[in-house]
Amino acid sequence: MKYYIVFDLEWNQSAVGKEASLESLPFEIFEIGAVKLNGNREKVSEFHEIIRPCVYCQMHFAISEVTHASMEELQRYGRPFPDVMKDFLEWCGKDYIFCTWGSMDLTELQRNMAYHGMKIPFQRPLLFYDVQKLFSLLYSDGKVRASLDDAVCFFDIIVQAPFHRAMEDAEYTARVLAEMEFEQIRQYFSVDYYRLPSTQEEEFTLEFPDYSKYVSRTFATKEEAMADKQVTDMICYKCHRMLRKKIRWFSYSQKFYLCLAICPEHGYVKGKIRMKRSEDGSIFAIKTQKFVYGEDVDLVAKKKEETKIRRLERNRIRKSQKRRS
Repeated sequence: MKYYIVFDLEWNQSAVGKEASLESLPFEIFEIGAVKLNGNREKVSEFHEIIRPCVYCQMHFAISEVTHASMEELQRYGRPFPDVMKDFLEWCGKDYIFCTWGSMDLTELQRNMAYHGMKIPFQRPLLFYDVQKLFSLLYSDGKVRASLDDAVCFFDIIVQAPFHRAMEDAEYTARVLAEMEFEQIRQYFSVDYYRLPSTQEEEFTLEFPDYSKYVSRTFATKEEAMADKQVTDMICYKCHRMLRKKIRWFSYSQKFYLCLAICPEHGYVKGKIRMKRSEDGSIFAIKTQKFVYGEDVDLVAKKKEETKIRRLERNRIRKSQKRRS
């Protein structure tokens, strides 16, 4: 039976500003709270540990204000991170999937493990359920991200303890997950980007009911990424045939590109490539493909025209400035 490990982390950061932060560890975890649910999303166990800080030994005022945690508490009751993590992984078992509220916790968990020289045993790609995203898909527009407090209120869950401590937030997230119409969104996994494909063979595509997502290996620049055929090919995620591009890839902003392709069997497919930075500063691409109809088809063409107009205006201004100088 696959278990759902619903967990939450609390972390501290440099109390005197970003300039005093360690680049490899901007956030140091000081608390782990987790709830284990069975296949019916019923609670079967819980895990809670305080971690003794070794990097940031002064509480950031904002963290202290939100969590009400004190350095005295952490030093008195905390254990070293590697010891806690070893116990946590043993408690998780073997057949499980992580569930979190939001997408940051798994990245920070792995970053802390790497800092302490621990082997990261999770599968690649690391799929998990972002309960915040699932809640939005079911009860909102799929884009707006509600707070955990709002989701708890939505289901009339009784609030017995304050939010913003790891055990309590894990418990509330688990209870929200248990209340949701989960079967409707079971297929909508999220993927963690802390450990990325290092070769073309490790690149992967996830297929969902209404879109697909491809994650590339890393590149030195976004230009190098856009020169890669695997990144820019458009393939129908229903019939898996190569598609002809009606509107070729164009840069709509500094962070993403758009294109429009057509499948002779299934119609228009909008492609979107987002460029993101990895842990080492290199670039990787996330390509999503989605079928579009009517006004959404015309919108891609409109955005390309807007891009052309902006480019012409920039060139005009640049030439004007050169003449003046």
